[in-house]
Amino acid sequence: MAALRVALAQVNPVVGDLSGNAALIRRWTADAAGRGAHVVAFPEMCLTGYPVEDLVLRSGFVQASRGALDRLASDLASDGLGETVAVIGYLDRAPQEAPRLGRPAGSPLNAAAVVHRGQVVARYAKHHLPNYGVFDEYRYFVPGDELTVVRIHGVDVALAICEDLWQDGGPVAAARYAAAGLLLVINGSPYERNKDDVRLELVTRRAAQAGCPLAYVNMVGGQDELVFDGDSIVVNEAGTVLARAEPFEEMCLVVDLDLAAAEVDPTAITPGVDRVVVTTQTVTPYDHPFGTESAPIAAPRSAEAEIYAALVVALRDYVSKNGFRTVVLGLSGGIDSALVAVLACDAIGAEHVHGISMPSAYSSAHSRSDAADLAERTGLHYSTIPIAALVDAFSASVDVRGVAAENIQARVRGVLVMALSNEHGHLVLATGNKSELAVGYSTIYGDAVGGFAPLKDVHKTSVWRLARWRNAAAEQRGERPPIPATSISKPPSAELRPGQQDSDSLPPYEVLDDILDHYVERDRGLADLVGDGYAVTMVDEVLRLVDRAEYKRRQFPPGPKISFKAFGRDRRLPITNRWREVLPTAERQPDRRPESRPEFRSGGPQATRSGGTPEASESQVQPTPSEPSAQPQPSSPRPNAPVAALRADGSTPW
Repeated sequence: MAALRVALAQVNPVVGDLSGNAALIRRWTADAAGRGAHVVAFPEMCLTGYPVEDLVLRSGFVQASRGALDRLASDLASDGLGETVAVIGYLDRAPQEAPRLGRPAGSPLNAAAVVHRGQVVARYAKHHLPNYGVFDEYRYFVPGDELTVVRIHGVDVALAICEDLWQDGGPVAAARYAAAGLLLVINGSPYERNKDDVRLELVTRRAAQAGCPLAYVNMVGGQDELVFDGDSIVVNEAGTVLARAEPFEEMCLVVDLDLAAAEVDPTAITPGVDRVVVTTQTVTPYDHPFGTESAPIAAPRSAEAEIYAALVVALRDYVSKNGFRTVVLGLSGGIDSALVAVLACDAIGAEHVHGISMPSAYSSAHSRSDAADLAERTGLHYSTIPIAALVDAFSASVDVRGVAAENIQARVRGVLVMALSNEHGHLVLATGNKSELAVGYSTIYGDAVGGFAPLKDVHKTSVWRLARWRNAAAEQRGERPPIPATSISKPPSAELRPGQQDSDSLPPYEVLDDILDHYVERDRGLADLVGDGYAVTMVDEVLRLVDRAEYKRRQFPPGPKISFKAFGRDRRLPITNRWREVLPTAERQPDRRPESRPEFRSGGPQATRSGGTPEASESQVQPTPSEPSAQPQPSSPRPNAPVAALRADGSTPW
């Protein structure tokens, strides 16, 4: 047996900042070396940041990455760190690659470099290029076709990059074939709900398949619509977790590993394997000059704690990496703006958060007091700008009524927050959530304005859960809960007309969010949902609202992905689109429902919602007197259906 002290640098690079990322790598290599590590691994494309998207197609950027790597290797040696082997993700180009149809220009590579004593001693190119969800790597890279195995202190260490681990065979199988003593995987794996459980199962399975321990390092931090959670892990071939980093935190995870000493002749030719000898002198656990180090194993977090941390990190990094120092948002007294305000205070500090109350003639007294209460609890900057006079001025200049007049209120607020942004350099935060965005429940150039939308991928029901969790977390620490209880408990309303509530024109959010989860995230259709026991008229209308709001979602600010499928990079549908889900006639059965139950009615091809009202040229989704229509007669609610979704007789309560 031989020993290696392995350091996994779970760091937060910035896309395009080659010099800053090189400095980051030098700093964390020094930390690893100071703790006696023999090898330190950095995440996928750490030197360039990830994902770099179409920057890959710029030959100057590829060349800059290659040059930065050479300088970094020299600088590490100058820092006195040359004996510590560093594995660094970077952007490379295939050598002597001839131009070929259908391959990215210049044949860029998603690569890892092994740096030792001031030189790049080995390179590895990612084999499996993901082309699903948020990934477009076939657009950018060409795949590698050899496994790189590096001998470090007498241990053969095989390299792999992210997707290489997710696909069967490939480098994992090759590592076993090459008799590797350790499989080292560098990653840029973005966060989504419950991915930590999926990731642990994956690395456990792959370690068994490789026949050796597996060390998995992942980046941390926000990058536009993605947030990386870290969650770096080391497991042995039996699946036992040896070390696990805290998620969403920059750190260096150091672990001592007892590994099989290399026995393969490194000069022997192994097809598909590139062997490089770095150091041959073995180290035993008993003669390590730094003694032993106990590796931490992070405790699991609750779903709410995990999601909340992801949103905070995403917001913090979007603000800081884009050069902002302060943010501004409208405070309505409702739950969405309250949660966004608290997220912002946790991300960048209350002293950098500006909340603006903009009451209209229809704003309730409790909404105004809840906004002021939130500001007092959090300590953010708070001011009030009444908008009634501004709305009246618009109305005096342009003859608009009904829905169009209601939308003027939202657009006046949008103009005000953008004016404050221009004057003071604040980043405007949009406060809409995924449920509202799905059905078009927002006003373009009104409440949809902004530079970042923290709740873009958070359903309304999750907004309430996160708010309750954040208050409970404060109480556990002996602090005052930051969100007023009345903001959580009161019925949601845009307050653009007297007595308005969201439930006037939408199903209960527990029902709506479940439908959206199936339709948006799982791509299930009308027949599937009706088969699950939902009323056909309700499902049909929700799906129509989602489909018709695509143009509005294209204009919404970016926001962090936390679900399996988020609006934006994950879900790409045409705006001009006449396809609609329909239910075969044979499957339509008479409704069994109360005579008083309201139903949806939608407008034209751009039917959307604007805080309870549609755009001026669109008809509103309004409750109307019930009349017979087609709907299945489920014998019982589908498994896991929300309690509010169906009555015992199969009818809906709303």
